[in-house]
Amino acid sequence: MPSELIKFISDYGYYAIFILIFLQEIGVPNPVPSELILIFSGYLIFNGMLSLPIVFLVVVFADFMGTNLLFFIFYFFGLYIIQHKPKWIPISEKTIVKFSKKISKGGLWAVFIGRLTPYLRGYTSVFTGLLHIEPRKFLPIALLSAIIWSITCLSIGIILGPSFNSSAHSYENSKYIFAVIFASIFIITLSLNYFRKRRMIKHG
Repeated sequence: MPSELIKFISDYGYYAIFILIFLQEIGVPNPVPSELILIFSGYLIFNGMLSLPIVFLVVVFADFMGTNLLFFIFYFFGLYIIQHKPKWIPISEKTIVKFSKKISKGGLWAVFIGRLTPYLRGYTSVFTGLLHIEPRKFLPIALLSAIIWSITCLSIGIILGPSFNSSAHSYENSKYIFAVIFASIFIITLSLNYFRKRRMIKHG
């Protein structure tokens, strides 16, 4: 992680975490992925510099508010934005069609998995808004995914606390951590979906 970012989080604590998570959730790119920011926050919790309950609430609130802002922007103005978007926005029509089909086919489970997948979290909110999925269905998913995502990343930081070396955790190394996070969440989600379908068949 860049030393400036480490200093920013260390100096401003909860405020820095809220700003970084919120900005990334509304589509403003950060120097590093938000997952790595939370893992470093977990390390600060391990060292006693931050409080776990407060960090957890800050992260969930920032994530929930940011992703819902993005969702509602594209829910109400998505078509206009896509038709008049600047060329520098990295969302092509091909990407829109591809992700829209996946979400339409997978339904709410696709939204849930997307919101738990690094690099796809923000895109999921965008495409969910474009597809006009009802807010009453999206909001609980956004809240639940924010809770699971926050607990997972912070827990990794706390667990790695004894051996954490912030200067050694480069972006390349963080990819392996993200892979573990995604694989764990993906397996849990598939298992829940499997048992849900079995229960439906049994009672159907």
